[in-house]
Amino acid sequence: MSLSIVILAAGKGTRMKSAMTKVMHELAGRPLVEHVIDTAQLLSPRTMAVVCGNGAEQVLPLLDAKGVSSIMQHEQHGTGHAVMQAISVFENSDQVLVLYGDVPLTQFSTLDSLINCGDSQSLRILTTELTDPTGYGRIVRDGADNVIRITEQKDADQQTLAIREVNSGIMVLPSKWLTSSLTKLNNNNAQGEYYLTDMVAMAVEDGLAINTVCCADNAEVAGVNTRQQLAELERHYQLLQANELMVNGVTLADPSRLDVRGKLQTGTDITVDVNVIFEGDVTIADNVDIGANCIIKDSIIGQGVTILPNSIIELSQVGDNVNIGPFARLRPGTVLSDDTKIGNFVEVKNANIGKGSKVNHLSYIGDTDMGSDVNIGAGTITCNYDGANKHRTTIGDNVFIGSDSQLIAPITVEAGATIGAGTTLRKDAPEQALTLTKSVQKTVIGWKRPVKVQK
Repeated sequence: MSLSIVILAAGKGTRMKSAMTKVMHELAGRPLVEHVIDTAQLLSPRTMAVVCGNGAEQVLPLLDAKGVSSIMQHEQHGTGHAVMQAISVFENSDQVLVLYGDVPLTQFSTLDSLINCGDSQSLRILTTELTDPTGYGRIVRDGADNVIRITEQKDADQQTLAIREVNSGIMVLPSKWLTSSLTKLNNNNAQGEYYLTDMVAMAVEDGLAINTVCCADNAEVAGVNTRQQLAELERHYQLLQANELMVNGVTLADPSRLDVRGKLQTGTDITVDVNVIFEGDVTIADNVDIGANCIIKDSIIGQGVTILPNSIIELSQVGDNVNIGPFARLRPGTVLSDDTKIGNFVEVKNANIGKGSKVNHLSYIGDTDMGSDVNIGAGTITCNYDGANKHRTTIGDNVFIGSDSQLIAPITVEAGATIGAGTTLRKDAPEQALTLTKSVQKTVIGWKRPVKVQK
């Protein structure tokens, strides 16, 4: 049975009170509609398109990047009207799945169950039960428990309003039947809109089988209309991520204070303190300890690594048994070999740090190739930028760099060299020798310290 998918994303999102269109607001670091697209693509549809309208210029670049087609709904007259615009997307498929760009947490397994709960000639509806169903269309059944219609909140009587099973809006419909039936929709309702939900009553009239899947987790079908709802779904999503991490052998100091904004692969016996953020693609091996308030983005962390609080790691590769932080920053292109140490207030960028080397305090190491067992003193700077171009610094094995030194690239410090404290190195330093720059120390007798002028 060939499948097409239509994602409705043309709404204005007035209650978000934002210049950004609603479906482009982010959950876990990605736009709402991107979550929907990524899940939909797992179903391997024959065709897929997003119906755009308000704020389309914000959505289209994302669709281009994802390789997803767009359909324009220039005037918004309801969900049924939106699907009418997309007939060309699904008319040659057996069935069409209708999703919503502001409902980001529906799971692949749930959609797969929905698609397979009936054949391609049945209408299938994803429902859920709510303690407070206010605002949702109610699933109305007959005495034999068959679905006979969906009634929207504003069109419902008191008896119907008491129903707790509600429509999520997510449906699978026979494509050819839908194509011919959309012309029969009318807007004789309180909103003056064409409701896709009216297709249910039409299906009953035409004798189609109607099947439902009731989703146990309400958040899977929850839409975002306000920033409060967005925040609630963010926390729900993050708690799901936290629970999965704990099942897989990660200890979290507080599962409610964790953010995973991408794909996180973990080993076992990992400890994560509070307010840690993982972004992009992150891989963490066994026995890693991550302190509070760290941010790790698009990086690989080896076994036995300790990352002390308030450290930032981005597009970096960290070997085994490395110590980082606190307040360290690894910028893109950093590669730390095994047993290295990057200490407090140290920044490393586009540099290879050799096995066992240490940069302990208050230093900047950029565009550098460093050998093994190097010791970098506090306040050392590799001066890699001449105002127009970047240049590299090469440091051999077993080098000792004294505190407050500046290495002006391009430059090489050969193996075993020692650089005296306070040196400004402008020429290559030979191996197994002490290199330093020296200034004369003077004492001025009778010098008077300035005194603050009294006003």
